[in-house]
Amino acid sequence: MARDTLVDSRQEILRTAARLFQQRGYDATSMNDVAASLKLSKGGLYHHFQSKDEILFEIMNHAMEITEDRVLAPVRGIADPEARLRALIRLHIEVVLSPQDREITVMLHENHPLPPTLRRRINARKKDYIHFVESLMAEVQRARQCKGSVSPRAAAFALLGMINWIYQWYKPEGSLQAHNLVPQFTELVFGGILA
Repeated sequence: MARDTLVDSRQEILRTAARLFQQRGYDATSMNDVAASLKLSKGGLYHHFQSKDEILFEIMNHAMEITEDRVLAPVRGIADPEARLRALIRLHIEVVLSPQDREITVMLHENHPLPPTLRRRINARKKDYIHFVESLMAEVQRARQCKGSVSPRAAAFALLGMINWIYQWYKPEGSLQAHNLVPQFTELVFGGILA
């Protein structure tokens, strides 16, 4: 039972820290801020995590797990490359816009503060995802017999850049609603990048 409490406490700390990092920024959030939000002593917080860097790394690691579970795993089972890419666009947008998954926006915005060794570990996971998207773009280009000059790598970076930047400008009450973004971004990719 004590182990479950420890795991729950760690998850609650990570959720709270992700919310604070998203609202205030990593640099403007102290360990005291995280502890105060949780009504924990600073010592209680250090019982679970040795540093703010460790918390940030765990948040980013969890963000990559979310991406792998909710985007990569479902699309890997789709045989048709175009259908796989359409599903990837939809699922990736849904993950970026998910209000309960603040880890994603923290990962997209706060990579620079990590120490080099931890940054390399997160970047390796990000590169695996980029390579998956790049390979998928190449597959779709072959299937569509695209003769354009856009390389699969440039296409992958363009797609991921468009989707990953949504969190910067998206407002739930705005004129661009989530359900409209998926078909519009899909059209940008298939009607533009892969035309």
